[in-house]
Amino acid sequence: MTNTLEKTNKTAENPLGTDKVSTLLRRFATPSVIAMMISALYNIVDQIFIGHYVSISGNGATNVAFPVTTICIAISVLCGVGGSAQFNIELGRGHKEKAKTALETALIVALTLSATYAVLAGFFSMPMMVFFGGSGEDLILAYKYCNVLVYGIPFLVMGNVLSNFIRADGSPKFSMMCMAVGAVVNIGLDAIFVPLGQKYYEMGMEGAALATVISQIISFVFAAFYLPRFQHVDFSLKKISFSFKDAIKICSLGMSNCVNQLAILVVQISMTNQLKTYGLIEFGTQLSETGKALAEIPKAAFGVVIKINSLLISFFVGMAQGSQPIVSYNYGAEKHYRSKQTFMMSSLICFTVGLIGFIAFQTIPEAIVSIMGTGDSEYTRFAVKTMRVFLSMIMFNGVQMTISNYFSAIGKPIKGVILSLTRQIIVIVPLLWILPYYFGLDGILFAAPITDFISFILALVLILIEFKHKSYKAN
Repeated sequence: MTNTLEKTNKTAENPLGTDKVSTLLRRFATPSVIAMMISALYNIVDQIFIGHYVSISGNGATNVAFPVTTICIAISVLCGVGGSAQFNIELGRGHKEKAKTALETALIVALTLSATYAVLAGFFSMPMMVFFGGSGEDLILAYKYCNVLVYGIPFLVMGNVLSNFIRADGSPKFSMMCMAVGAVVNIGLDAIFVPLGQKYYEMGMEGAALATVISQIISFVFAAFYLPRFQHVDFSLKKISFSFKDAIKICSLGMSNCVNQLAILVVQISMTNQLKTYGLIEFGTQLSETGKALAEIPKAAFGVVIKINSLLISFFVGMAQGSQPIVSYNYGAEKHYRSKQTFMMSSLICFTVGLIGFIAFQTIPEAIVSIMGTGDSEYTRFAVKTMRVFLSMIMFNGVQMTISNYFSAIGKPIKGVILSLTRQIIVIVPLLWILPYYFGLDGILFAAPITDFISFILALVLILIEFKHKSYKAN
């Protein structure tokens, strides 16, 4: 009886356990969504300026180099999502010291992994670009881009991890501001570095990468200012603790999201290499009306579509991250029905936004593609077709991602990992290698919607089973 009263009193101290779920979602998810969409602008703005001032091949080059960023995001969510989930679960249980240890352990793991990755990526940038599917002109441009981008890896990872904890601490607006400042700087520097760098030094790609690195550093610095200002724990550089046991727990909670990003990496590499292979098979050595190799067009078009789609994906991720503190805290406080209510609202919002995106991709693809730069008629044709086919099941993606994140947020990462592996590895990778054999480039495009639908059905089954548990009934 005493334990129950103590838990109730601790929960009452935190609005995550008492305020209306809709109010909490507006407070936490809105800044999170804006922050994630701003983050997506880093790559999109690069793409726009590169497409207009360098070349369409430059768009293909950023797609070849994009796995470098995907690996950074994988490290970020492993430590950031996993760490903040553990942070909120411990706060929900009233264990502030354990929450502090979770924060400090996550930061140490993130710094170690990101610094190691930056060094390796710097030494092996050319082999990486070849492995990621680079060839011809886009390989050279991707190499130039990557050589500068690697310097920002630790700042990107640490900034993202800190943003997760800042949001989990109850300051989603500050978290959003950290991302917004970096994005504004990136846009401003891109407008200077890309056109001037290309015009006078033929270094437009390096200019775009440098703008990104500087903006990542600035975002990290702003996030670091929050460290001594945490509301629910007392952080001090003089008293940093590390728990190997917590590191394992954090990595297990963030594993679903990390595996999802690593799986995306596998898909990106597989798809880029398949587009390269079947682009050569379909077009051979033919040249476009402007003298570009037609075989390179599928990679460039696909890169543009993926970057546009990243805005929607960032919305879904933002909703998932914004709802995570609410879900985790209430689950830790044994108010499971509030966790379910949060999930239901988040899923409905994601489905609605996905449906709007689907309608736009099907009705005005030419206008959307042209934002990233114009090219040959063959490029436009393939980009439009890619958008309509590849993103035809986008309305289900947000719901599937919300379900996967929900399992991580309540401390059941294995189910989240299963969903991530199903969507990104088990189904789509075999399809990427089987369908093109029979249908050429079209087979590559249809692999995505088939996978999205199958993964959505599996996710739906798992979440319905979870919600049958009696603990989800409202008191």
